[in-house]
Amino acid sequence: MKFVDEAFIDIAAGDGGNGCVSFRHEKYKEFGGPNGGDGGRGGHVFAVADSNLNTLVDFRYSRRHEAKRGEHGMGSDMFGAAGDDITLKMPVGTIISDAETGEVLFELLKEGDVITIAKGGDGGFGNMRFKSAINRAPRQKTPGWPGEKRSLKLELKVLADVGLLGMPNAGKSTLISAISNARPRIADYPFTTLHPNLGVVRVGPEQSFVVADLPGLIEGASEGAGLGHLFLRHLQRTRLLLHVIDMAPFDDNVDPVAQAKAIVGELKKYDAALYEKPRWLVLNKLDMVPAEERAARVKDFVKRLRFKGPVFEISALTREGCEHLVQAIYQQVKAQQVAEHAPVVVDPRFTPLPPEGA
Repeated sequence: MKFVDEAFIDIAAGDGGNGCVSFRHEKYKEFGGPNGGDGGRGGHVFAVADSNLNTLVDFRYSRRHEAKRGEHGMGSDMFGAAGDDITLKMPVGTIISDAETGEVLFELLKEGDVITIAKGGDGGFGNMRFKSAINRAPRQKTPGWPGEKRSLKLELKVLADVGLLGMPNAGKSTLISAISNARPRIADYPFTTLHPNLGVVRVGPEQSFVVADLPGLIEGASEGAGLGHLFLRHLQRTRLLLHVIDMAPFDDNVDPVAQAKAIVGELKKYDAALYEKPRWLVLNKLDMVPAEERAARVKDFVKRLRFKGPVFEISALTREGCEHLVQAIYQQVKAQQVAEHAPVVVDPRFTPLPPEGA
């Protein structure tokens, strides 16, 4: 299935039905009075978060979505039926914004979230609504109200706990396939990953986290070079970034330190908040470095990069060091989840007093 993380759609809720002007016509009831019913409500347009979807491709080729209008009112006190609603299924993590102003209107962050993105118009009043002691034969009615119409931009930001970033061919796809259930495309040339891949990492019973693998970044990505800039938005909701470094590049003239600094610079240019996220170094492909040279090469790399955070030495191909990395990631993610849901402690000195008599 093609991965699409951005789409533009037009939606229109149904118009309300018109009210009716009618009078009773029965034998021996010459002046039966008004009995025109109201029009029905127009159909609403709903959006629901569905965890079975992971792309907006359905909305790339189906851009116009209209709900049915309400039926008109009729005589004999009959009200018009409401128009049928429509429900649009969207992936969890979809952001719905106004296509013209860019204002964010809604976000679907949990499975089963349902929001109303366009309300149907109310039905018009029939003449029975205008009956009074001084107006016993009203001929007034009102038309139905128009339904809401909107042009929307849909943007998908995947919900992952951990994001992988690095240069093309750094081994990110091999790593996610080694620690999770994801099976991305893997080859010995750059840019084999063309869209984000999600994988669930099982640490133990009821213990897991989600990893997102993005296309490799290159210098100038924030200005549009390469593919990675198209998908950097998917890192904005992660709790932890893993910067994967190729410690055994094919080209001896390539400096991994310069590449690592370029990636960090692209993050800072793209989004300062993304740059400030917790970031760990994952030094990959150490199985291709002679054992007697590993310690010196790792020490030299960290010293030249001036990195102060956690550093992990692994080989995604042989899975050496992966278990230790997975356990550390889970503890970090779990600690952040606990901190996010921790109750707010209020100083009793500043607690407002209850009203008198309460």
